[in-house]
Amino acid sequence: MRVLLDVNVLLDALLQRLPWHMEADAILQAAARGELTCATTTLSLANLFYVGRKAVGAAAARATVRKYLGVFTILVIDKQTLLDADALPGRDFEDNILIAAAATAAVDAIVTRNAADFAHSPILVFEPAELLRRLQSGGPPSAAGSGS
Repeated sequence: MRVLLDVNVLLDALLQRLPWHMEADAILQAAARGELTCATTTLSLANLFYVGRKAVGAAAARATVRKYLGVFTILVIDKQTLLDADALPGRDFEDNILIAAAATAAVDAIVTRNAADFAHSPILVFEPAELLRRLQSGGPPSAAGSGS
């Protein structure tokens, strides 16, 4: 399964935000075991560094960005992605950018703690706990009851 991780999930792991970091860490561990492939966007990495450097310092934030550059698929945000995002009905342009990037890359799902903000997504949307349940059960990514 190929999933696009929203920046809130990445920040949960970097900042070890309670209680969410446990699910974020478990997702990253599943990816390290080869159970799923994680993607993120250039925008999310920039936001991760920006927020992370204020909380954990520039060196730790940069090290995390480097780690993700090495192991994640990085989705580029170009003019067409921005045009596609602008055409989406959602009010949050940043969320629309993630949806447009996910659609272009044909990922299986977007993983976010704010699933309600992605209700208009044509891509499946899972909260971290739901993704972990699906990985444990071995269920297909398009099974009924998804967050989309």
